[in-house]
Amino acid sequence: MFEQTFKNIDDILWKEAGCQSELDYVEQTSWIIFLKYLDDLEKDRRTKAELAGKTYEDIIDKKYKWETWAAPKTKEGKIDHLKALSGDDLTDFVDGKLFPYLKKFKADAESANTLEYKIGEIFSELKNKVTSGYNLREIINLVDQLCFRTHAEKHEMSSLYEDKIKNMGNAGRNGGEYYTPRPLIKTIIKILAPQIGETIYDGAVGSAGFLCEAFEYLKEHNPHRSTAQDKTLQTKTFYGKEKKALAYIIGTMNMILHGVEAPNIIHTNTLSENLGDIQEKDRFDIVLANPPFGGKERAEVQQNFPIKSSETAYLFLEHFIKILRAGGRAGIVIKNTFLSNTDNASISLRKHLLESCNLHTILDLPGGTFTGAGVKTVVLFFEKGSPTKKIWYYQLNLERNLGKTNPLNENDLAEFVKLQPDKKNSDNSWTIKRADVNTDTYDLSVKNPNKKEEAVLRQPQEILEEMKALDEETANILNAIQEMV
Repeated sequence: MFEQTFKNIDDILWKEAGCQSELDYVEQTSWIIFLKYLDDLEKDRRTKAELAGKTYEDIIDKKYKWETWAAPKTKEGKIDHLKALSGDDLTDFVDGKLFPYLKKFKADAESANTLEYKIGEIFSELKNKVTSGYNLREIINLVDQLCFRTHAEKHEMSSLYEDKIKNMGNAGRNGGEYYTPRPLIKTIIKILAPQIGETIYDGAVGSAGFLCEAFEYLKEHNPHRSTAQDKTLQTKTFYGKEKKALAYIIGTMNMILHGVEAPNIIHTNTLSENLGDIQEKDRFDIVLANPPFGGKERAEVQQNFPIKSSETAYLFLEHFIKILRAGGRAGIVIKNTFLSNTDNASISLRKHLLESCNLHTILDLPGGTFTGAGVKTVVLFFEKGSPTKKIWYYQLNLERNLGKTNPLNENDLAEFVKLQPDKKNSDNSWTIKRADVNTDTYDLSVKNPNKKEEAVLRQPQEILEEMKALDEETANILNAIQEMV
């Protein structure tokens, strides 16, 4: 039901002049579905309050409730077309009254850690791009058929929303920002094994995939949670920052649809924070992230970091090391060129990582892990507080080429998950000592001693995808330079 509804909505949005890409489709579908979800959430809260003999105070005023403006019903439970707004009346109400009303929630909320504040933030960043009130009425009628009352319904909705985000990521990637495959995220979380009570942070939160999957992991591994533990998961566990407005909105709503009602996600440029200002109270137990690669930061932003680099991902890595608590754990996706680049910033950052953290595991991923991206990546697993003594490498070697029709799956990573706790060596894994690392270059390149180097003829499609990715990266760098001028 959800899947077909999404397809039908996309067909309607395709006719809209203001919606020209998958990004617009996700954005516009999101705010409408969010309001329906909010309506169902209020009904659930009201029912629980009544069962407990308490009075429930509504978040949304009656005039702006879904059942009033979007889907007034007849006695038979069908939409009352005599009362339901449509055409210009509908767009005038949405643009002139509904959005301004919802924006005010941000200023009126008791604190930033409330659903009311998040409602205000979301609608301060959004605008309705469905210019035809008749198209908007069709979409509302479709969304009204969806329910978010049961666990199964919420799970199906959140899964399909993830699919929409994936399509959006593939359609609108820029600055090296690619949708992180969920099997990879789940694997990283398995290795870090978070516990309830630990704080989890992503400073490049994007669509909040890492935080959503960490939430699912903690629920699954703690089925008999207490009320206090549920409150901890809701309010004191997940934290994120995101620079781009649309990604911030999508990430916030993604977490809400997964069940975190007031996500601690802030709309800000993480890299604008001076590392010297980070104090113990600002630190986290776990960092999970896939920071954007290929982006370029301005000189004034680089001044916030002891090791200065124009490469966005390197500044993020520096930030993540700083913001981890002593004993804290991290799983960070980064381009594999970080391990071997010979510029001063790369060498200094590798030295800093080895000296301040125990870089215990490097997972080497094959090309094509990120659909449409020709770049190769690795995952760095480290703990803060003691220097590195040994590094265990695992090279993921698959018998197939990864791509849209053959994406990465959890089974591909099963051997890595099995071997990693004991750092066992195999045909695909080996260990190096810190003492054997060249202290002039701090080169940490992936060099599997168990395999002979063989000339491998790459598939034409793989070469074309890499060329496309490099062209996009070059365009982003040129755009960044133009902005600086």
